[in-house]
Amino acid sequence: MKLSKLNQLSSAIKSKFNQKPTFKPSITLSILESHLHNCHSLKQFNQILSQMILTGFITDTFAASRVLMFSTDLPFVSLDYSLQIFNLIENSNGFMWNTMMRAYIQSNSAQKALLLYKLMVKNNVGPDNYTYPLVVQACAVRLLEFEGKEIHDHVLKLGFDSDVYAQNTLINMYAVCGNMRDARKLFDESPVLDSVSWNCVLAGYVQKGDVEEAKLIFDQMPQRNIIASNSMIVLFGKMGHVKEAWKLFNVMGEKDLVSWSALISGFEKNGMYEEALFMFIEMNANGMMLDEVVVVSILSACAHLSIVKTGKMIHGLVSRIGIESYVNLQNALIHMYSGSGEIMDAQKLFSGSHNLDQISWNSMISGYMKCGSVAKARALFDIMPEKDIVSWSAMISGYAQHDRFSDALALFHEMQLGEIRPDETILVSVISACTHLTALDQGKWVHAYIRKNNNLEVNVILGTTLLDMYMKCGCVENALEVFNGMKEKGVSSWNALIIGLAVNGLVERSLEMFSEMKNHGVIPNEITFMGVLGACRHMGLVDEGRCHFTSMVEEHGIEPNVKHYGCMVDLLGRAGLLKEAEKLIQSMPMAPDAATWGALLGACKKHGDTRMGERVGRKLIELQPDHDGFHVLLSNIYASKGEWGDVLEVRGMMKQKGVVKTPGCSLIEANGVVHEFLAGDKTHPWINKVDQMLNEMAKRLKMEGYAAETNEVCLDIDEEEKETTLFRHSEKLAIAFGLLTISPPTPIRIMKNLRICNDCHTAAKLISKAYAREIVVRDQHRFHHFKKGACSCMDYW
Repeated sequence: MKLSKLNQLSSAIKSKFNQKPTFKPSITLSILESHLHNCHSLKQFNQILSQMILTGFITDTFAASRVLMFSTDLPFVSLDYSLQIFNLIENSNGFMWNTMMRAYIQSNSAQKALLLYKLMVKNNVGPDNYTYPLVVQACAVRLLEFEGKEIHDHVLKLGFDSDVYAQNTLINMYAVCGNMRDARKLFDESPVLDSVSWNCVLAGYVQKGDVEEAKLIFDQMPQRNIIASNSMIVLFGKMGHVKEAWKLFNVMGEKDLVSWSALISGFEKNGMYEEALFMFIEMNANGMMLDEVVVVSILSACAHLSIVKTGKMIHGLVSRIGIESYVNLQNALIHMYSGSGEIMDAQKLFSGSHNLDQISWNSMISGYMKCGSVAKARALFDIMPEKDIVSWSAMISGYAQHDRFSDALALFHEMQLGEIRPDETILVSVISACTHLTALDQGKWVHAYIRKNNNLEVNVILGTTLLDMYMKCGCVENALEVFNGMKEKGVSSWNALIIGLAVNGLVERSLEMFSEMKNHGVIPNEITFMGVLGACRHMGLVDEGRCHFTSMVEEHGIEPNVKHYGCMVDLLGRAGLLKEAEKLIQSMPMAPDAATWGALLGACKKHGDTRMGERVGRKLIELQPDHDGFHVLLSNIYASKGEWGDVLEVRGMMKQKGVVKTPGCSLIEANGVVHEFLAGDKTHPWINKVDQMLNEMAKRLKMEGYAAETNEVCLDIDEEEKETTLFRHSEKLAIAFGLLTISPPTPIRIMKNLRICNDCHTAAKLISKAYAREIVVRDQHRFHHFKKGACSCMDYW
């Protein structure tokens, strides 16, 4: 409507511009100024404009420029309307062009300001010393360094290079575009410098993070103002030079809100949360006004220190001074409450706020996940008005952290249907989920996705997660390919390689990698030695294990922890050195945990030491009366010796205490879908076909000389039933399913939650021979690669 009315006015003005008024104008400059001063609506403005057009007063250059400038400053006059007025004015001067360019820049339309400048030059309107600072500013706003250099040439040609205002905007333009070489050159060659010049070049170095050059400029400044000092404090905080920031702050003669805020923010960003809190208290004591920036920093410090009580006091202070409604503050409060477990307070803030943004929603989802309220997090996620990469990451990572790996993968697939592309954080969670589910096909798809997307950086974390996935799926060659392709390898990468090779039976290679790690100058840590000792344990390398255990302290200064002792006890116990293992437990500088005693109990069963096994087993049951594994292990020790009365006693204890044996569970992936089988399973959709395959497997195994090992099966059933029970162990069901659904030569890969039993181990070896298939079973402790009737563990597990 505004433009249509102006078009009507323009038709009237055309004839007026071509002839002199035949009557005395009814408007003068003083009247115009009075009218403009009292103009408070678009209707009033249009009346003034109409009067100027009808009287011909619009042809007065000064009057026209005043109306144009006034229109660009009015909130109720659009910029398009001002442009129409500008286009109607004939013989517009440089001031009017500058007015329009300034208006475009102020309205965040810098590109239009540059187009207007090109039109100005084309129309031969002479730029003045106000024009070039505006045009250069437009280039700086849009980070248009190339166009800025063209404007710089114009400045030189027209002789405006001596104008300090033009010089300062050029220095600033180069600085914000990151070209400090040209900014500094211009600064050094400038005939006139003022405080703005110094501040501009200093700000450039601050933005770049160049501490040394910034310090040189700051030290050379003829007069250090508060802006320069604040910039240096920001830089010091940003680059971790907190002591220098603190020192500069203390010598400042005058400090403003920005000074305090910059220092407190520097402390908070560098993890010095107590110092940030102390400075905030001092700032408040000095009567300084608070703003949202400083409060956001201090709330973050409270969250990291888990001091919700202090955070609540600051919340109360914020409410009293009336800045609680600021969205950044709302988000900081929600983050603090949710991150500290006060999810109800966070929920109350979230529900009562009218200024929610994307960060608010994401903070609540992360808070629910951290508190374990997975269902609430998902409910909020589902009703979000808009989801960004952080939203998806919070949900997928949260699912993975709460062991809901299937949900993590399902949500990742849902995300793929939209336009959001996963980042490194999401991919780490997805690969971790694939690892836990042994979903190798899906893991390989993610790896292929990473390869295709060049914008994804395979950093140490992502690379190590991929390496770990392949190792835990038994794909050693793929894991080595990932490791060798990593540009940067951290100690975690080497650890994953050493541990992965060991659990896959490549112990010699694992120990070689440990030597290579040290040759590369990578310092081993506690986890490294867990892998090295584990490698020795898997192959019974007792002497080498002892050497590495000793070298931890003597060569690397690492005190063995309870897990290292547990590894040594397991190593000695597996090798039959039961007394030495028990002696090592008794010499431990810390109390042995149940796992360490459990390793000795397992060794007692392996080597048939019933007496020690009984003593250790009963001790373990006293330590952890609700642990099913220890009861079962002790029961099996008795069963292996035919001491069925003791078996009944242990099982009676289990029944009395309500201890239930964890059922065997095996996972297998076929055609991209993960299937689960429980011991004795009758519910799987393929169970009829699986039963048929089990019968066929039994016939072939007998031809290979297989005899079921029934000595550990429950005593109250006959031998035939014992054989049937053994043949419905979860890993045998999974192998049968794999033979039905996975075509050769693809290996059949299975993950079991418990240690594979002797009978299943023997059966898997014979099946690999009878069916000419490679079978990979990952049990609770290690991998078993069955091929041509043999296992990679060489029957030592």
